[in-house]
Amino acid sequence: MTLDLETRVVRKLNWRILPFAVLLYFVSFLDRVNVGFAAFSMNKAIGLTPAEFGIGGGIFFFGYVLFQVPSNLMMLRAGARLWIAWVVVVWGIVSVCSAFVVGPHSFYAMRFLLGLAESGYFPGTILYLTLWFPARYKANAIAVFMAAAPLSAAIGSPISGAIMELPRIAGLSDWQWLFIVEGLPAVVLGFLVLKVLTNRPEEAHWLDTEERQWLIARLEAERAPCESQSGFPSAWRALADPRVLILVLIYGGTSTGLYAMGLWSPLLIKQFGFPPLTVGWLNAIPSLVGAVGMVLWARNSDRTQERIWHTAIPCIVACAGLIWAGDAQSAAAAILALCVVTWAVNGTKGPVWALPSLFLSGATAAAGIGWINALGNLGGFVGPALIGWLKTKTGSYGPGLDAVGAMMAASGLLMFVLSWQMAKSRE
Repeated sequence: MTLDLETRVVRKLNWRILPFAVLLYFVSFLDRVNVGFAAFSMNKAIGLTPAEFGIGGGIFFFGYVLFQVPSNLMMLRAGARLWIAWVVVVWGIVSVCSAFVVGPHSFYAMRFLLGLAESGYFPGTILYLTLWFPARYKANAIAVFMAAAPLSAAIGSPISGAIMELPRIAGLSDWQWLFIVEGLPAVVLGFLVLKVLTNRPEEAHWLDTEERQWLIARLEAERAPCESQSGFPSAWRALADPRVLILVLIYGGTSTGLYAMGLWSPLLIKQFGFPPLTVGWLNAIPSLVGAVGMVLWARNSDRTQERIWHTAIPCIVACAGLIWAGDAQSAAAAILALCVVTWAVNGTKGPVWALPSLFLSGATAAAGIGWINALGNLGGFVGPALIGWLKTKTGSYGPGLDAVGAMMAASGLLMFVLSWQMAKSRE
């Protein structure tokens, strides 16, 4: 009876919460990386060098890191519905306004503002999922949610490529229409958040009484051990926890790979002479591999309840794939290498984000998750900027991809340091 009840509750959680969370993250990720397609004509139109584009692409993360911890704490106070709705509408408006940048400085400013606007959504949703899904199902739920990132590239790339072949319409260029067309859905979806999301399990009237009581009891039983182990008198103490700081470094390394691919892979493929629409379709192939692979990998992590090797192995594989992509002499080799990298980089996400709830809960989880995502995403600046700078210096993508690969390998090795630190904390 209990097993049937558990299956029923988890099925309802999967269908009620995950599809809308995935849709929002799909739009979020598309709005932050579509600049890789806009660059086909935007860079020349507003006078951006490869180094300036790399800096502008990455400066998003300076805005992104500033508000993450306060945003998560605000979400706990204001409720997920109101807070996430506000965040989504604001980032949509900023994305649309990116169509009107006129040079490097306005490009930098809009990327910074977009990062600031989006800063509350991802860590807020990770926290939201931990408030709803029992531990046994967390990695899969997070991986399904994060599969929106490669899916946004898989589905969004052909769309972006098609928009980049539009003629000038109403006085606006193709890259300007790209930002407008792909920014407006966020504004609409932000208002739908108020209708779709439920703040906490206690308010979930779409669960019957027995289901709701079971879920509340299960989450409470899992939460209590985490609180007793952490022993933090204040949420802010989580920011100094060695396990949290190690996860910051691990997530930082994986973010260099994720956003290096998100921003630069269209240009990596375009160097072989393909038109924009073809680049879009080709760029979709690695993204589809990544989306399917990361969900299957996370399900195996949940099935075995193993997180360390499920993160370390993809990190090492991503390092090898990045080096291969930098040395690729043909489009086929480059796309195969990008398939390897995209699976590996995305494969780390579910297991990594299942770890904080093992030793954090409540307000400490809100602060800790925000901190990991905030500082870890600085890697999203380092990867794109480093590739752009080295491309300007050497004329090749290889050195930058090699450097990002080294950071991915370092993240894999740090997983074993984290394993040791977690075992030490339990003694």
